[in-house]
Amino acid sequence: MLYLVAAYAVWRVARHLRAAGDVTRSEALVWSVIAILLLALGINKQLDLQSAFTEIGRVVASAQGWYERRWIVQAFFVGLVAGCALMTAVGLLVVLRRAPAPALLALLGTAFVLTFVVIRAASFHHVDVLIGSRLFGLRWNWILEIGGILIVLLAARWRQKQLHYPRQSEQGLRRS
Repeated sequence: MLYLVAAYAVWRVARHLRAAGDVTRSEALVWSVIAILLLALGINKQLDLQSAFTEIGRVVASAQGWYERRWIVQAFFVGLVAGCALMTAVGLLVVLRRAPAPALLALLGTAFVLTFVVIRAASFHHVDVLIGSRLFGLRWNWILEIGGILIVLLAARWRQKQLHYPRQSEQGLRRS
């Protein structure tokens, strides 16, 4: 549910920015991408689609006789997920290069979540060491996934406050 709550909060920021006009169009696009990503991950979390996908892959590999060499497909899949996550993060960073601090904080939280996704994809293939280890008593998968989502939520709240209560200097500029 945390994914869905964050997706809604981020979507509200994007909607508000789109209504603000051309100045915030690229920032609104980034918030929209983050909202869609969180929504998709939230749906996946509820439906456990990655487990179904893994099981289908096992069945197909066994039926077609390449189960013993499945590591090639697994390596390709992990590389594909990592590449998509990296391209998404870099693309968002390029668009946000001059964005306000909350947008950059949202990008950091999104990077945490994408890191979790990549590690989780790799963990289908016996790479559970990092995800199972702990830092200050917390499991790394909690730190990356829940921590990333909470950072995005914090950033969305921060940006909403900025949009509703602009600083005095910004208000003065808007009046003149």
